[in-house]
Amino acid sequence: MPAKEYVGLSQINGPLIFVQKPTDVGYNEVVEIMIRNEKRLGQVVQISDQMAMIQVFEGTNGLTIDKTRVKFLGKPLMIKVSDEMLGRVFNGIGQPIDNGPEILTGDSRDMNGSPINPVSRMYPRNFIQTGISAIDALMTLIRGQKLPIFSGNGLPHNRIAVQITKQAKLKGEEAGNFAIVFAAMGIKHDEANFIRESLEQSGAIKNTIMFLNLADDPAIERIATPRVALTAAEYLAFDKNLHVLVLLTDMTNYCEALRELATARGEVPSRKGYPGYLYSDLASIYERAGMIKDRNGSITQIPILSMPNDDITHPIPDLTGYITEGQIVLNRDLNRKGIYPPIGVLQSLSRLMKDGIGKGYTRDDHPHVSSQLFASYSRVQEVKALASIIGEEELTDSDKSYLRFGDAFENEFLKQNEDEDRSIEETLDLGWKLLGYLPKIELTRVSEKEIADHYKEIKEI
Repeated sequence: MPAKEYVGLSQINGPLIFVQKPTDVGYNEVVEIMIRNEKRLGQVVQISDQMAMIQVFEGTNGLTIDKTRVKFLGKPLMIKVSDEMLGRVFNGIGQPIDNGPEILTGDSRDMNGSPINPVSRMYPRNFIQTGISAIDALMTLIRGQKLPIFSGNGLPHNRIAVQITKQAKLKGEEAGNFAIVFAAMGIKHDEANFIRESLEQSGAIKNTIMFLNLADDPAIERIATPRVALTAAEYLAFDKNLHVLVLLTDMTNYCEALRELATARGEVPSRKGYPGYLYSDLASIYERAGMIKDRNGSITQIPILSMPNDDITHPIPDLTGYITEGQIVLNRDLNRKGIYPPIGVLQSLSRLMKDGIGKGYTRDDHPHVSSQLFASYSRVQEVKALASIIGEEELTDSDKSYLRFGDAFENEFLKQNEDEDRSIEETLDLGWKLLGYLPKIELTRVSEKEIADHYKEIKEI
């Protein structure tokens, strides 16, 4: 069917344009908008007998009601996917912005993808090593999992994202079968330059596809960015049998763009002004992670979101927590102490961790060491609260050993350099070293054999 072209608009409202009485037009259909010699892309977001509502990805600045031409292309927004994309940088709708050539080979895919049939899903197994001790030991990332990072304004989530991108790897025979898709939404130019330069200098860019939507790019483009990135990830995972790690930062900017569009469309707002379908919209992104039977590849997701006012009950982290399998929460107090990465261990968890660690995956003692470190660090908080009331001098020797353990845990285990890549063996050995600050009688979550093999008490000097 030939593309239909209309001249003139009935209305321009923010990022939206309206075309009167179009025929044979479908929801999500892609549109070319032309004014003079400039061409922009749009997408049909609402349709009726009287009107088609179109969101314009590059914004509506410069468009006029009488001279704008609109061509309906009869297909959804597509992205060309190919092996050529690895090592390249694209904008939020998949157009190259690294001065390289257009992607010439490959298939064109609908950016909305296809939902994974629940019957075809495989349970996530095997761990992905990030090189960050707090994550690898205590909230292990499992292949095929959705594990978000809950951050806040001013916290170093982008630095952590870059470190994970540079260091993430698989162990064993699948080690070389790994790729990363990095999608940034609404980030500032200096952040984008830092991310791009860090990956180029480290060489990690060659194994990465990057999609950048900057803060001064149209907000509406942000709605397409994670879907375009996941379409590329699905091609690498399920066509090329690679294990793909997808990092999405910052999902809060995505949700703000969604709210902006919903307001422009005149929709009835829900909590804090976000549309009532925010949950299902986020699910349509997060649920594109996973593993499929009879396919060797997998998609693992780390969505990053900055919680407004550090409020974990805000709709964005709240709904994200329902859909995903755990969370990594960044702690502002640790950040003030100069600890990087400032991961709040006691607020964080990985719900799938138990099925991808231990014998055959990481190391036999991993589950017990992890449990012991959690329990001991939790006890540290109780002792600190007690010390603030009665003073450190009045504490028992056992309680004082917990304070020593807590200081060492934060400054040796949690704290590491941005270019420090610790193996899982190094991380677990470091965990055992720190447990040496505690008397043997306090180690109730590890076995006698593990204590005999790994425990060395550190005497107070």
